[in-house]
Amino acid sequence: MKKINLLFCCLCLLLSIETHAVIVNDVTGMTPVQVAAVVQPESTQQVAELIKKTSGSISIAGGKYSMGGQTAIQGALQIDTQKLNHVIAFNPEQKLLTIEAGASWRQVQELIDPYGLSVKIMQSYADFSIGGSLSVNVHGRYFGEGPIILSVEEFKIVLADGSVVVASPKENQDIFYGAIGGYGGLGVITEVTLRLADNVKVKRVNKVMPISEYYRYFSQHIRSDKVAIFHNAIIYPPDFKKVRSVTFQQTQEPVTIASRLRPLVKPTLWQKQKPKIIASSAFGKQLRKLHDYADYVRRPVMWRNYEASFNVASLEPIAYKNKSFVLEEFFIPVERFDNFYPELIAILKKNRVNVMNISVRHANRDSGSLLAWARTEVFAFVIYYQQSTDERSKEQVGVWTRELIDAVLANGGSYFLPYQLHATSEQFQQAYPQAAQFFKLKARIDPENKFSNMLLERYRPETVQ
Repeated sequence: MKKINLLFCCLCLLLSIETHAVIVNDVTGMTPVQVAAVVQPESTQQVAELIKKTSGSISIAGGKYSMGGQTAIQGALQIDTQKLNHVIAFNPEQKLLTIEAGASWRQVQELIDPYGLSVKIMQSYADFSIGGSLSVNVHGRYFGEGPIILSVEEFKIVLADGSVVVASPKENQDIFYGAIGGYGGLGVITEVTLRLADNVKVKRVNKVMPISEYYRYFSQHIRSDKVAIFHNAIIYPPDFKKVRSVTFQQTQEPVTIASRLRPLVKPTLWQKQKPKIIASSAFGKQLRKLHDYADYVRRPVMWRNYEASFNVASLEPIAYKNKSFVLEEFFIPVERFDNFYPELIAILKKNRVNVMNISVRHANRDSGSLLAWARTEVFAFVIYYQQSTDERSKEQVGVWTRELIDAVLANGGSYFLPYQLHATSEQFQQAYPQAAQFFKLKARIDPENKFSNMLLERYRPETVQ
């Protein structure tokens, strides 16, 4: 294990930061990593001082919802950003918010909701950190939007030498397009300025159809829907024959759900048992389908912020003895939907993957991030499944994951990087053709490879190792 130098230890004492070797993990419980220490700075200045005084590797953690070691590496100092969560500036009139990167989206929602504002782009769950969301370039169910980079005005980042720079589409462009979606490889994003949206009322509407009809339905009805705020389609296992198209449309109707944000409550016993029941058998999956048929009869009207404030606790427990619920995600150009989904279903069935559901989402083209997953307008296939956690099961997951990646690549698509590291180096390079440019940028501004994690080390080219 790499030792933390004396200067770093002295600095930690001054900052009242505890330093001791510790095992860190992610939400799946399948990626334990022993790091040298975990520190929680509370300002950009503290982050800069830590980086200046630290020798050896540094990894960065926020909400820790990635699933393949993206926030840690053996023997490193892990900077945990949870206390880096202060509001820097808020201008409701201009719909701009500057906030530290360790803040959660829920914290943002609680701040901006009284002003009639909403987050423009984020993932479906509000527990994630803002910095983590930028580092993986997240997206959500926001129709007509895309990766979060499309809503970022600028950010501050601390580089390997401890310098603090501001990056935007006009200033330090290389860092802006490298750090968003760069998985902490260039530095620590500490402050982010976001463009916000109006918090409008939305009404849920849905339609069930054969999967063979979805692309035509999307093209004819959803693509031209000027009032659609959220949209996704649910593909139901185990036969994968039916799709439920779900759209939340802006409306002037009175709300039927008065709460402006979802309440922070512990999951009920039924909520805890429901995922296990669905995962247990084909009958369990049919029960879920029947439950949805009953629930989607309603057409509730709610605030946009309410629909955007899901809590991960509603999915817990995610990891438990010998099993875990896991995500994978694949992107294909929208026009390749009908070509891809039969291959997807065939691979999942052949490998007997215990799929809970597949959510199909839409995203516009990325504005230029080096590790862009949306190089064109895409559909995202988000697969939520259960797997056993023994080594043989992990290997089996790797087999069908690589099969799916090959199918995606054959259709001109890509796959998402926050999940388990099953892709080969060749698949990674094909899915992310500008990766070489990203690693060259990293070598230039981080020549000692100070910022590292399991993802970056797995796919970093040998020429820069």
